[in-house]
Order: sequence, then structure tokens, then C-alpha cells
Amino acid sequence: MEQTDYIIVVSGLPRSGTSMMMKMLEAGGLPILTDNLRAPDANNPNGYYEFERVKQLPEGDYGWLPEAGGKVVKIVTGLIMHLPSDYKYKVIFMQRAMKEVLSSQKKMLGRLGKEDDRIEDEKMRKIYQEHLKQVNAWLAKQPNMDVLYVNYNTMLADPLESLQKVNEFLGGGMDVNVMAGVVNKELYRERKSNV
Repeated sequence: MEQTDYIIVVSGLPRSGTSMMMKMLEAGGLPILTDNLRAPDANNPNGYYEFERVKQLPEGDYGWLPEAGGKVVKIVTGLIMHLPSDYKYKVIFMQRAMKEVLSSQKKMLGRLGKEDDRIEDEKMRKIYQEHLKQVNAWLAKQPNMDVLYVNYNTMLADPLESLQKVNEFLGGGMDVNVMAGVVNKELYRERKSNV
């Protein structure tokens, strides 16, 4: 299968390492679909790699998909189930220790000056876990989607091993050493010993 025959999707919960994976794939030489409307900030100093039109998937805005073949686009878990079935996708699904996701999200909201304690962690954890269960069950039933699960925590500990799997999943040809150079462990701020 030619690389332009499918759309590469990076997905995962918010704060699960999706932007870092986008930056790695860009460093590996893949074309990125982004509009750069959301500027880098203290929460994501290397940028968000977002494409605004993705947010219109629930309304049926598929007009950009024919141009997305062979490119990488970031689509959070809440929107991935709106992708139409008449395209082929390779999905890199980022996973991260739930405590870190929740902690990172709280810190991000705090830095943005937004209320961060409206929903306590335990309730949010249950919401996210239920959501992931639904998304993973849906992904498993999609014949037009190949999925590779990448653990954020494992990747930070040993980037090369995880990136070799990503490279193979996408057909090879990327320089995993250059990609691994993107990892900035100083940005790993929500490390939890008890995950």
C-alpha cells in the first residue's frame, strides 16, 4: 500500500503526547496537516499541531480529506469516531498513565487561568476510562483502520524502541534517531511514581 493511499491519524486523550508524536513524525519527514492557528504556549512550547477543520467532523465537513492522503493529522479521541468509512487510516493512538493525564490537564487549565477543580479526579478518571473503552471498541470494528498503540511513558523511557514500531507501522523510511531527538524530557512535568 502506497503511503498516499491512507491518512495518518495521531489520536489520544488530551495531554497524552499527541503533539509530541506529531513533532516526531514531522522530524521523520512526513508531511503534517496543520493550520498553525493555535500558537505554542507554556503548555505546549513546541506547538499543538492542530487543524481547525477537524473540529467540524461531527457536522460532516469532509472536504479536506481527499488532500490528506499520506499526511499526518491530529484528531483527539472525541472526534475520531466521526471519520468517514470511505477512506483508509493508519492511527497512532497515544496512551499515557491516567494520573499524569489528569494532572497535566489541571496544570494546563491553571496556566490558562481557567477553573480546574470543577470535576474531581476520580470522576474525571471514570469519564475518560469509559470514553476510551468506547473508542477502542469502535476502532477494533473498523476494517479501514489500522491502529498502533504507543505508550507515552514507555516512549519517553526508550524512544528508539517505540519509534522503530511507529516507523515499521508506517512502512519504514523514517530516521528514528532524528525523531528520538525531539523528545524533551524537561517537558515531562507530570511524572507520577504511582500510576
